[in-house]
Amino acid sequence: MRLVIDCFKLVKGAGKSIGIYNLALNLVRDLAANPQKNTLIVLGNTLNKKDFDMPGIRFIEIKNKNPLNKFTCILWELFEVSFYARRLRADRVLFPRGYAPMLHLTKASVIIHDMIPFYYHEQYPGYFNRLENFYIMWRLRASARGADDVITISEASKRDLIRYSKVPPEKITVIYNGHTAISCPEGEKVDRGYIVANTSALPHKNAVGIVKSYERYCQMTDQPLPLTIVGIERIDQFVSSCTVSDQITCIKYIESDEAFHKLIREARLFVFLPLIEGFGFPPIEAMELGTPVLCSDTSSLPEVVGNAAVCVNPKDYDKAAQAMLRMAADEELRTRLQERGYANVKRFSWNETGIKYRKVLFN
Repeated sequence: MRLVIDCFKLVKGAGKSIGIYNLALNLVRDLAANPQKNTLIVLGNTLNKKDFDMPGIRFIEIKNKNPLNKFTCILWELFEVSFYARRLRADRVLFPRGYAPMLHLTKASVIIHDMIPFYYHEQYPGYFNRLENFYIMWRLRASARGADDVITISEASKRDLIRYSKVPPEKITVIYNGHTAISCPEGEKVDRGYIVANTSALPHKNAVGIVKSYERYCQMTDQPLPLTIVGIERIDQFVSSCTVSDQITCIKYIESDEAFHKLIREARLFVFLPLIEGFGFPPIEAMELGTPVLCSDTSSLPEVVGNAAVCVNPKDYDKAAQAMLRMAADEELRTRLQERGYANVKRFSWNETGIKYRKVLFN
């Protein structure tokens, strides 16, 4: 079988696609290590060649096309990729970004990570460019309906796919994201006595909820732990007046993975309160680092964290604050969550994820 994987539009660090980039890269690595007598071809670009050009893969660099140019990418994903795949005599094409072409010249499998554009259309109309968001929604629907196989990364995303695209459930396969071991600092975990939260400026990441929940937590104790928020530059973007701003440190971006992991590992607890997630890697990373997790009870997160985290309604700031207070004070609870977290991480091994992908793609 000749499997073509369309990675032309993937550029590390560009746009919001770092999670998709990492999934595609780890999947290509797994397939290359387990080819099962199949021919594996990756369509890539100059910027991702260093990552995707590897033993076991025939890497084809699409030249004279800029993967960062929107018009170029639209033409590519709508039409041109089909002709490339046909010339390569592909039996199947995998689209990790979730967009299948309009021309169905070969069998197509798409990985649709989430339906968050539809959430924004309903909850935050006008936050993104309306025309661009409409295009994305149209492409997601058309891709889900036109593909031979639809893969998604959680049961929550499957439910959203069925709701918004009307694709029959039997056409959709849920394959959880595989987790690659992260670089942990050597030695035993040290509790430096602070809380760390991960968010972004996007509304669905709920920076507002983190700040307001923490503010109420501080009102419940005479000795609040300081909070470090990674992903935003300052809190006044989200909360006009905060009585505990002197207790909060904001870090927009940490370039070094090691430094980011060290920050999480030395925290007493990790807070992640988005309103919607297709999967949600940050809690899994915190669990691997041995840090107890407080997270949302919405969308995919309960199925991802299982019984290894304290889950709360991300809009219920009082409940979130009470959970912070309890987790900060209860060492026995933190130890129990830590042990469960280590066990939970094992559910997302690439060994299991790769087997499931190969079953869909090669059978």
